[in-house]
Amino acid sequence: MIALSLGSHGDEVRRVEQRLKDLGLYTGAIDGAFGGGVQSAVKAFQKSHGLPPDGIIGPRTWGFLLPGDEPPAAPSLAAQPLAQRCLALTGTFETSTGSPDCYCGVAGNFDKQGISFGVLQWNFGQGTLQPLLNQMITAHRDVAETIFQDDLQTLVGVLASPLPDQLRWAASIQDPRRFTIFEPWSGFFKALGRTPEFQAIQVEHADRIRQNADAMCQDFGVGTERALALMFDICVQNGSIGRATAVKIRSDFARIALADPTAIEVERLRAIANRRAEAASPAFVEDVRVRKLAIANGEGTVHNIQYNLEQQFGIRLVPYKM
Repeated sequence: MIALSLGSHGDEVRRVEQRLKDLGLYTGAIDGAFGGGVQSAVKAFQKSHGLPPDGIIGPRTWGFLLPGDEPPAAPSLAAQPLAQRCLALTGTFETSTGSPDCYCGVAGNFDKQGISFGVLQWNFGQGTLQPLLNQMITAHRDVAETIFQDDLQTLVGVLASPLPDQLRWAASIQDPRRFTIFEPWSGFFKALGRTPEFQAIQVEHADRIRQNADAMCQDFGVGTERALALMFDICVQNGSIGRATAVKIRSDFARIALADPTAIEVERLRAIANRRAEAASPAFVEDVRVRKLAIANGEGTVHNIQYNLEQQFGIRLVPYKM
């Protein structure tokens, strides 16, 4: 089975949370996010059953906690297309929230973009959020009406107005200092992000980025699922790989003295990760490096959260085909 630990997300975590709540060990939300509260509850359960209190749910702890329930052999995300798995990984980095709640991430005007929303934080200021909202209202009017009720017409009017008016409206529904969105709009956006219809629209609008990532994989001669995830994350966080950086990467490739194709792939991904990090703004070099190396290596700790690409996102070191 897959191990569940701090940073894990998904339906499997929800099952654990509910069981721990039923046992009176957990008082938090059933949100599918394995945080500190869940970890503490797991440790308490393990101690009460004579298990090593490591806070990790492996086969033994699962068997005691959920006897008779089939342990998860793969993350629920593994059933999704690779492009969606890559989007979930990067979205988790971007929003600090796991899938599917990363599709609901909403932020205010801290970056002068009015409102940022969704798995990749599309926003009003750059005109990237409006097309998604318009598509949702046009294609799924019934769902939009169910969520926004009488306020849907307000949103429709905002989307039809000039950008300065859109930004003024965005400023009017948030705290001017903390940039938190006021209710009911915060709840509206989060409810919208949870619908399969709007999640599908987000996946569709992210496909251009996926295509760019695919082209970058071909350009650099890397071809695993992990490689596509790395290139996708570079496209989202960093935009691209510049010409000077590409020259350094190819020079690193030439010095790889390995025979095993899998080992070569990993070393190439590490070279890409390190060189792209070095090309970032000085203040963010190490942040970019840690995030990119976690993908290249298949695991790592990013912002104090442990990631395992295969166990959490179903992203493996195997060839992919779009």
